[in-house]
Amino acid sequence: MSILKTAALVATCLVCTSVLAQDKQLNIYSARHYPTDEALYADFTKSTGIKINRVDADDAGILARLKAEGAASPADVILLVDASRLWRAEVDGLFLPIKSRVLEEAVPSQLHAKAADNGGIAWFGLSTRARVVVFDKIKYKKSDFDSYEKLADPKYKGQLCIRSGSHPYNLSLFGAMTEHLGAEKTEAWLKGLVDNMARSPKGGDTDQIKAVAAGECGVAVTNTYYLARLMRSTNPADKSVTEKIGVVFPNQSSWGTHVNIAGGAVAKNAKNVDNAVKFLEYLASPSAQNHFANGNNEWPVSKGVSFDNPALKAMTGGSFKSELIPISAVGQNQIKVQQMLDRVGFK
Repeated sequence: MSILKTAALVATCLVCTSVLAQDKQLNIYSARHYPTDEALYADFTKSTGIKINRVDADDAGILARLKAEGAASPADVILLVDASRLWRAEVDGLFLPIKSRVLEEAVPSQLHAKAADNGGIAWFGLSTRARVVVFDKIKYKKSDFDSYEKLADPKYKGQLCIRSGSHPYNLSLFGAMTEHLGAEKTEAWLKGLVDNMARSPKGGDTDQIKAVAAGECGVAVTNTYYLARLMRSTNPADKSVTEKIGVVFPNQSSWGTHVNIAGGAVAKNAKNVDNAVKFLEYLASPSAQNHFANGNNEWPVSKGVSFDNPALKAMTGGSFKSELIPISAVGQNQIKVQQMLDRVGFK
């Protein structure tokens, strides 16, 4: 064999090796900072042989990085933890709409983006978190707060603890309320929340729960997975907190409790699109959905998935009525909601 032919063969083999290596990897930008998710990544690699390279950051940092990198971005999959952030990224053109029968059959239509003109879907919810009310069991009972509307009742003046109104978890709740009540009534409701605050908004959801247990306020709003963490903790201090509070899933007799999502999408400039779709489909599988519930105290999105999380079952008896408005509509309301918050002085 001539030297030229040998060189050409070596070059061809190097190209093939490079392509094969590319075929067996996946680059993920993730805002999910949960140690229990490591098992998900390991199981996916074990079953597919696809190596995962991961960049962890918060949602805002991930979206800023995607914009800065543009077409040169190595990201294949984007994992975010709020509907409003997913919607914002979709509007900014950072996602590649995909067609997947597996995902469309597994994820309820209200928990994913609307179909694009080509029929593709930009993002899918992969787990949910209910936004519930916790209250001082000595002072109040469940019926006192069985709807979000009651949080603004003047008789609870000086009793409410809540994190910043501009935090995405609250923006999504308030965006949902705008869908249910309309803008005018929602703004009046937000003003009522401000009037009822025990203190200026500060801290995260866990801080609000602990403030109720400490008697600093009588009622607070939290995502369920924060409460579930305290309920499953072996720390005596955490157990003491959960013994002092009650929990209610609001609006069970009307439109249902607000749920937010953690979701995923394929990056607009993904180089490993097939692997990215395969990974998202894996996250919607029964085994991964069960892991979301048992490992990180989130509610599954896929239909018919059962789970054994004792804290989630203790909160509800196993199930609850959740709202059915499209999550995409909640995201679209965030600018309108922020303007309301500014007008009523909700920091």
